[in-house]
Amino acid sequence: MTTTARPTPLRAVLRLGLHRGVLELTAFRRERDAVVFTVAMPAVILILLGALFDGVYPGSDVTSAQYLAPSMIAAGVASTTFINLGTGIAADRDDGTLRRLRGLPMPPAAYVVGKTLMALVVSVGEAVLLIAVGVLAFDLSLPADPARWLTLGWVFLLGGTACALLGIAVSALARSARSAAAVLNLPYLVLAFVSGVFFTPVAALPEPLRTLGALFPLKWMAQGFRSAFLPDTILPQEVVPSWEHGRTALVLVAWCIGGLLLCLTTFRWQGRRNR
Repeated sequence: MTTTARPTPLRAVLRLGLHRGVLELTAFRRERDAVVFTVAMPAVILILLGALFDGVYPGSDVTSAQYLAPSMIAAGVASTTFINLGTGIAADRDDGTLRRLRGLPMPPAAYVVGKTLMALVVSVGEAVLLIAVGVLAFDLSLPADPARWLTLGWVFLLGGTACALLGIAVSALARSARSAAAVLNLPYLVLAFVSGVFFTPVAALPEPLRTLGALFPLKWMAQGFRSAFLPDTILPQEVVPSWEHGRTALVLVAWCIGGLLLCLTTFRWQGRRNR
């Protein structure tokens, strides 16, 4: 008589994922050098680039550094979720952690949930630091009303989740933990440029690059953050004179769904060299 394994109920997956997320946060907090580097690097880049940019946009009192700050918050969240999460999973796969977890009653979805929760919590700290740098160094104004705070919240949640799931999926391309950083940093840097993170304003990008950037979540996360922090008087500097909240939500939700499907289809418990 043969039996087939029953699928793990969603509630059990979420419960296991929550426990795994707590363990991941505890382990990450103990690696102090990784914590400092992960959180500090985007803030340092913001300070350096903000000091280089100068001037005020016509028809608005927004400076170039203030325009840059929300985009760098998006880049910091993407770095914490996409790069660090992807390299962490590659390291887990390389050192045998995933093989050991496979012997436990933990479905891959619970591991994905735990890693994503860890990345989102770390990203909150990253975003708070970058907001503080923008406010203190460049006089960036905090969102002026509850609607803008709400926009900041849902853009962060959807954008961070999409980038985390993509980091998990792309980690499968790395043959080892050593190569994971190169595999993940290259697409991150390309997307940061084509998404207008390092350009002020975004409309200054060549049209082919703007079109390419619009296919990926980083562009929409940066635009959503700008809509939360910057006044509407800056809209003439955007590609479209509108914050496009509906389209932003649609693209980010689509990437969350697509990223989850990629994770579940490409996730591997062991590296290629161990097969």
